[in-house]
Amino acid sequence: MERILFGDNQFFGINHMSDEHARKLAIQFQNNDAVMDMLDGVLDEGIEVLMCTTHERIAGICAIIRRNPARYRKLKLYPCMPYAHKYANAVSELGMIEAVKQFLPSDTPILSAMKSGLAVARKDVDVLIRALIDAEMKMFEGIHTPVIFLQNVVTDLALGLGFHGALRTFAHHVRDAYDAEPGFITMNLPLLLDALEGVGIDNPIVCANINKIGFRMCGGLEAYEDVVATRSFRAVAMSVFASGAIAPAEAIEYVCAQQKIESIVFGASSLRNVRQTKQLIERFSAPALVS
Repeated sequence: MERILFGDNQFFGINHMSDEHARKLAIQFQNNDAVMDMLDGVLDEGIEVLMCTTHERIAGICAIIRRNPARYRKLKLYPCMPYAHKYANAVSELGMIEAVKQFLPSDTPILSAMKSGLAVARKDVDVLIRALIDAEMKMFEGIHTPVIFLQNVVTDLALGLGFHGALRTFAHHVRDAYDAEPGFITMNLPLLLDALEGVGIDNPIVCANINKIGFRMCGGLEAYEDVVATRSFRAVAMSVFASGAIAPAEAIEYVCAQQKIESIVFGASSLRNVRQTKQLIERFSAPALVS
């Protein structure tokens, strides 16, 4: 994978430390023109991957990308699904079964079974997972998506329930249907690696919070440092700045010192910060990782 990935939290007003900053971000990127201006600048800086949620607004961004193939020929998107809030809102409004039906195409065979509850009775969960993945991927038609991630809200739910087979189903469908590498986002890196190994997923791509102060790292800093150093997986570090709690140079130097970390994903609301972060990653990374 690429060494440097650009994230999309800022586009949707997400900040884990400050509600006020989150509101400012939501205002700054309230329309797609502002998002595309930022993406254009990021691409010009040589960062060619957008790691993005399946937020409803991403469909509009994808439409712009499709209309401008020459401009965005080098851009790759790494979808991260599902976008939990849209499902949570639908469940609150419609109930579980009706919410799921809302997101599936009307001609999906499993819908008829769901109407009578047969999908659950027959444990056709694998079929449902594949159908929901296909529904989420509709917005990315015609766009290069070489890695597709399962969001931590589902990854960690499957871990907590012991439903590790769902992780295997996701991985197999992403490979078979989209010729892409499956990735997993988690808040519990040590536990996830054990689960993936248990269902036969070798050398997985896993994105997790990795930062100097252990911010949102379930299991603790020492456990993460140990698994990064000793386990076989392709690590993507997120939350490297701990939502602003760590100075940029200090944060990047720490993450780059964990030499088996393959990629770093970060978001930014200004091109100055994008440029600074890219320069810091290149400064502290081994030459083989940057090239």
